[in-house]
Amino acid sequence: MADLPPLARLPLLVLGMLSLLGGVLAGLARLDWSMPAIASAAAGWHGALMISAFLGTVISLERAVAIGRLWAYLAPACAGLGGIALLAGAPLALAQGLGVAAAFVLLAASGMVLQRLVAPFTLLLAIAALCWLIGNALWFHGAEVHLAVPWWLAFLVLTIAGERLELNRFLPTSKDAQRFFFLIVGLVLTGATATLRDEEAGLALFSAGLLALAIWLWRFDIAQRNWRRPGLTGYIALCLLSGYAWLAAAGLLGLLGGFQPGHLWHDATLHAVTLGFVFAMIFGHAPIIFPAVLRVKIPWHPLAFLPLALLHASLAWRVIGGLGERYGMVGDGGMANAIALLVFILVMLSSVLRGRRGGSGEA
Repeated sequence: MADLPPLARLPLLVLGMLSLLGGVLAGLARLDWSMPAIASAAAGWHGALMISAFLGTVISLERAVAIGRLWAYLAPACAGLGGIALLAGAPLALAQGLGVAAAFVLLAASGMVLQRLVAPFTLLLAIAALCWLIGNALWFHGAEVHLAVPWWLAFLVLTIAGERLELNRFLPTSKDAQRFFFLIVGLVLTGATATLRDEEAGLALFSAGLLALAIWLWRFDIAQRNWRRPGLTGYIALCLLSGYAWLAAAGLLGLLGGFQPGHLWHDATLHAVTLGFVFAMIFGHAPIIFPAVLRVKIPWHPLAFLPLALLHASLAWRVIGGLGERYGMVGDGGMANAIALLVFILVMLSSVLRGRRGGSGEA
């Protein structure tokens, strides 16, 4: 058997969702909300649970399905189990080692894709996997988590950029624009590398790279042409464009020092990337990715705009609170963020049920 059947992929997705649940509750515990003991104990690992465990599981599961090889599913399995280890209070080295193993397998899978097709997007996806491996390796070898964060963020941002390059590859883009894109990628990677010697200067370069990437994606992505179209196409485009706006905001805040540990704007800057950009991409791509991974129908319904609006409104409230040092707003915004994610999951589940009943593709 060369590939894993769709039903057998479900436990891997469940592992990722458990990391998401634990990560969200741990994040709320960090914001002084009363949470179950297991979440409060994992509050220090909120970022690792959300990025390396949950998003690492989802991204590597998608890649494993794409290449259709059993060994590639070791990546989401290790990432998901790493999240469970963090939540269970297992030795930290176990969770860290599982994260390194997951990233190594994803890098190998990305290398296989690159062997099949050498293209800008396959190269970028491999670079993104390498960033995840570097971040996890730094964490495993005893570095402070904040030193792994730029690499983890580069993993997410470059993965998304690579997938957008793939989907936009038939659009006419000038050679100069293509060269500028890879100069931007080089700036992001240079900034992440420089943080290991001079964190302040490295984070400034990293932030400049994020800002430039947001502008490039806004200018050249097909979403610019599609956002006024009805149905799923227009919804996806709005998810993308709103995400690019948040990525630009994160870059600007980062240039003002927001990515630096302990900075008053640290929460606002990080969540502008991880919630505003990354989760907007998840909201937009989920109706396409989940059917491919699990072989289920997810009919489009305008109700999908509800969690997207809740996500952006709650994040704006949280960011405004963070910038104004109004920490009650930050805490309330964090809870509203969690509610937006819950509403998104419920909308997706209702769509799956409608699909099983034979719902139509457009509403």
